[in-house]
Amino acid sequence: MKPGARNQKPELPFVFSNFAMTADGKIAFADGGFTPFSSKRDREHMMELRATADAVLCGAHTVEVTETILGAGGIRYQKLRLKRRLAEFPLRVIASGSGSINVDANIFKKHFSPVVILTTERISKTKLKTLRSVADEVKIFGERQLDFHAAFRWLRAKWSVRRLLCEGGGELHNALVQAGLVDELHLTICPKIFGGRNSPTIADGAGALNLAGAAQFKLKSARRVGDELFAVFGKS
Repeated sequence: MKPGARNQKPELPFVFSNFAMTADGKIAFADGGFTPFSSKRDREHMMELRATADAVLCGAHTVEVTETILGAGGIRYQKLRLKRRLAEFPLRVIASGSGSINVDANIFKKHFSPVVILTTERISKTKLKTLRSVADEVKIFGERQLDFHAAFRWLRAKWSVRRLLCEGGGELHNALVQAGLVDELHLTICPKIFGGRNSPTIADGAGALNLAGAAQFKLKSARRVGDELFAVFGKS
């Protein structure tokens, strides 16, 4: 290896995602609104996974609709993070190709850890200036579509992100899956059926047209807790 080669091409972080979904594969109702439907145990599971991540990633729509602040989840999880030699709070990352996130979103009102926005050249100069006034950093990757490979390498190099947790939404997650960036998938399957052809799933947007183009995963583990099934899939 040539001197400095590692710095010239930093590694990608380990990317894992977490979703609760219904038995028919939905993560929300057709109107796109957010209504919690999983158990208390699943919400604890979400915080347990966050407590292993250097950064948490969400799409702009998910951040707005769920009103999440992408926090650590309380003192218990903050202590767990410190015990693992992680920062007390995760880096908070928002993906928005057009920079459409509302600057009044809850996430910008809490200042316990940096907020980074990943966007593209589609963002207007006015919006870019506005977002830079509320976020710790706004970084452009790609012309029309977000270049997640470049973005994640930058997160690893600039922010020391070794483990990156994606919490949605479906279009963002689909883009990561199609780019081959999701190393592990955590799914909580809940005993409910929402129905609706327009109800969001864990992988929305343009999908594969055949089996050859489908992303392949292997079941690593599965356990039942109450009426929910907690499954973990790894990249095949």
